[in-house]
Amino acid sequence: MKIGLEKETQYEDELKKLKIQIEGLQDIFHSMSEPYIRVDEDLRFTFVNDAACALLETTAGKLSLMRITDFLDVIPLHIQEDSSLREKPKDRERQMIQLHTGDLKQIEFVPVGPVTEGEQMYRLEDVTLDLSATREKSMSRQMFLDLFDTATESIVLFDSSGIIMEVNHAFIQVMGIPKKGIVGKNMMDFISPDYKSYWDQSIRKVLNVSNFKGEVEMIIRDEPYHFTFSISPTVGNDLYMSVLQRLTESNLIEKRLETSERIFAELFDQSMDAIIFWNDDGVIFRVNHSACKIFESTREEMIGSYIWKYVYSNDQHFEQMLETFERDTQVRDELFYKMPNNQIKLLELTAKKHEGDGYNVTIFRNVSERWLIEKELRDSEKKFRKIFEGTLDGLILWNHEGFKDINEAGQEILEITKDKLLSFTVTEFIEKIPGNAPELNAHIENVYKHEVFSSIIPIIFEDGRVKHIEFLTRKNVYSSLNLSIFRDVSKNLEMQEQIRKSDTLNVVGELAAGIAHEIRNPMTALKGFIQLLEDGVEGDFSTYFHVITSEIKRIETIITEFLVLAKPQALKIVKQDVHTILRETLELLAAQALLENIQFDTFFEEVEFPVLCEANQLKQVFINIIKNALEVMPDGGAVRIDTSRCSGKYVCISITDQGMGISSEKLKKLGEPFYTTKDRGTGLGLMVSYKIIEEHKGYIDVESEVDKGTSFHIYLPLES
Repeated sequence: MKIGLEKETQYEDELKKLKIQIEGLQDIFHSMSEPYIRVDEDLRFTFVNDAACALLETTAGKLSLMRITDFLDVIPLHIQEDSSLREKPKDRERQMIQLHTGDLKQIEFVPVGPVTEGEQMYRLEDVTLDLSATREKSMSRQMFLDLFDTATESIVLFDSSGIIMEVNHAFIQVMGIPKKGIVGKNMMDFISPDYKSYWDQSIRKVLNVSNFKGEVEMIIRDEPYHFTFSISPTVGNDLYMSVLQRLTESNLIEKRLETSERIFAELFDQSMDAIIFWNDDGVIFRVNHSACKIFESTREEMIGSYIWKYVYSNDQHFEQMLETFERDTQVRDELFYKMPNNQIKLLELTAKKHEGDGYNVTIFRNVSERWLIEKELRDSEKKFRKIFEGTLDGLILWNHEGFKDINEAGQEILEITKDKLLSFTVTEFIEKIPGNAPELNAHIENVYKHEVFSSIIPIIFEDGRVKHIEFLTRKNVYSSLNLSIFRDVSKNLEMQEQIRKSDTLNVVGELAAGIAHEIRNPMTALKGFIQLLEDGVEGDFSTYFHVITSEIKRIETIITEFLVLAKPQALKIVKQDVHTILRETLELLAAQALLENIQFDTFFEEVEFPVLCEANQLKQVFINIIKNALEVMPDGGAVRIDTSRCSGKYVCISITDQGMGISSEKLKKLGEPFYTTKDRGTGLGLMVSYKIIEEHKGYIDVESEVDKGTSFHIYLPLES
């Protein structure tokens, strides 16, 4: 008994160990990711792991009451009959089962180990997806082949070198060549020479864009035909597939229309000019982006609005433009427009009426900036023109080609009209009077050398008159134009000369005042003693005394003239007739004229010329000038005395001799103190004459020509 109990205890211990091992193995099987089942001889489930439960979508408890055939009974009869699982298969076998959810699965039963105690272990593999993929691939291939051959478009398969691998029936019909005459040839064999380069570029582009569309010309039976085509790589990029469609004449026209419409749409919306389409009622129905930008409005705001609603002013100009548009069906003009933000813009527009098509088009361009610039230029030009024309100095714009402009003051100074001056070149104008050329050319040379130069140039006119003109010229003052500013300084020079003479006269006057008094006192004594000697001296010394007495009188005359210069004389101004004074003067000088064989010729324009004067002083002036005339005519002749009215305000007394004349250099110095053309003259006579006439508000002008004579013109204001 004791021994039996010990063995029983050992057996129990071994059973416990075995039970623990079985539970451990079961845990291992349950944790495995692959489905495992074990069935007995009746195909009942004796063990299933968790993965098998998940595959069969049934719990372990339910499976323990089921057989494998429960999943096979729903399979169609002919499949059940073929199922060898009913005989416990010994090799790998694939069966379709149906779950209680109705889903079908392809399961591969793989036996694991030998049959033990009538039970077999299986590993289950779900191959449903693999079979579906294979079946779909087979179906897709078959569908592709069916579509490829039945497609109405021509389809070509070719490799990367262009060798044609396959074509469909539609391509064979288009080419009119048997399939064996196409397959194996290169695509380039059928492409027109003008398109070979384009086709090659298309193939290269497919590598980047996966699909490329275009238009190509192919040669079919020596005739060119146009095709649209698309090229795309096949799966794996081993081959290229091109789908081609032949273009008929109508297709080509439609294609061109589509292309034209596309190009028009692109140009329309990308145009820098604003483009607006509107109907005959003036309603806008299409605008581009530039139009929205110029009119400061959105597309929605413009479409449906009235074309002319933005016009700033419906004035006469606007009405005339509309009349022109209706009459000529087109117009080009400029109008001011007011934007929604109150901004004013000047727009240049070109409008065209398309009566038959039911639409009109207007193209706008914003020229506001140009208008503002032009306005500023016009304002600047007006300012310049006002300054140019209003300045008192002469202004000339010129360059090497000729004269461009001259102002009114310049025309007066040069005594030439603007049109006449502009008709000359610079060279022609300078050489018009040869005497002007040297100094004018020298001035221009200095301008180009120094850029700015000024000089005073005596300009000779056609009538022989001379004006001293001061020129200041600046080179390239604007747009390759030179500017010369000039003024007549003849009077200024005369004034300067008069000032110089006046200064000299003042000095002479101061000297004269002192000298006259210093000489007069001893002269009185000399004169008295000479008279005593003349009465008391015996002998005939009358000649000597006469000479001494005449020379003393001459000295007194000089002293008297000195005193005239030295201080202003008290003038007794009364109304006198110039002719009366002249006649009295001529009577005084008649005897001397007779001795010199000279006659006086007089011509008085009017009966009398009344002037306000001091008669004796005027008489002194006439005596000085006429005596000079007598002295320069040693061989006799005639002295002409004329009177005439000048400018209605002056009487001109002209005294003309027939002497040797005076050169222009000497003529300028007449009237200066101590300057004389006579051997024994003092120059004081003319100086005193100038001063007397000046005090009478007149002036003296001298004309002389060598070997022909001299004329003194004395101008005195008439008594009014």
